[in-house]
Amino acid sequence: MGSPGPELGVVNGTDDCRQAVRQRYKEGSDLIKITATGGVLSVAKSASNPQFTEEEVKAIVSTAKDYGFKVAVHAHGAEGMKRAIRAGVNSIEHGTYMDDETIGLFKQYGTWYVPTLTAGAAVADSAKKPGYYPDLVTPKALEIGPKIKSTLAKAYKEGVKIAFGTDAGVYKHGRNWLEFVYMIEAGMPAMETIKAATIHAADLLGEKDKLGSIEAGKLADIVAVDGDPLKDPQVFGRVIFVMKDGVVYKQ
Repeated sequence: MGSPGPELGVVNGTDDCRQAVRQRYKEGSDLIKITATGGVLSVAKSASNPQFTEEEVKAIVSTAKDYGFKVAVHAHGAEGMKRAIRAGVNSIEHGTYMDDETIGLFKQYGTWYVPTLTAGAAVADSAKKPGYYPDLVTPKALEIGPKIKSTLAKAYKEGVKIAFGTDAGVYKHGRNWLEFVYMIEAGMPAMETIKAATIHAADLLGEKDKLGSIEAGKLADIVAVDGDPLKDPQVFGRVIFVMKDGVVYKQ
């Protein structure tokens, strides 16, 4: 979410939360994302502690809705996820330590889950290199990386709504396609991963009228790969055709 306002570094209380959202609107944002729990790469001991009260998240969500914003939530710990879901957020990114109660809330509220397995795998690999991360970060990265895949496996099996997302930025750009591979390894059928990256992602974004499927009247955003990704997930990495809004950029 960034710094909440011109003179605030941390939001404290519902009034601060409302001000922070309004400031983002003034600055031209069209989405609100909050850190409902600690993070893996933040230089702090815990990645799972809740960072907002439920009332604060409700203030963020209600103010965001005034402007037509979606609210996305970085969260690893279960308590932070539960507060955010009950407050009405649109999606939870990462979701590492979700428990059975959290899964029940996902289903009850229709909240989207965005696993970001590529990021988990990448930070776990980087953490194996001596000195790559600060001492506070390394154990979190080693633990959370492998955990996210098993979390997705259970969430999918239990019927949680899943949208595709990679958290690109904590690994080399261009390896985003590996998210398909990791999702399939976690137990999702290949076609379900494609739906997560297209029609389901468009649904989460509130853009189903423009994106997510090849239909008359929608943006002609199309990629083609060399082979059958339903048989070989590595094919997702071999993009041979790219069309954006009807204009061919790669062929």
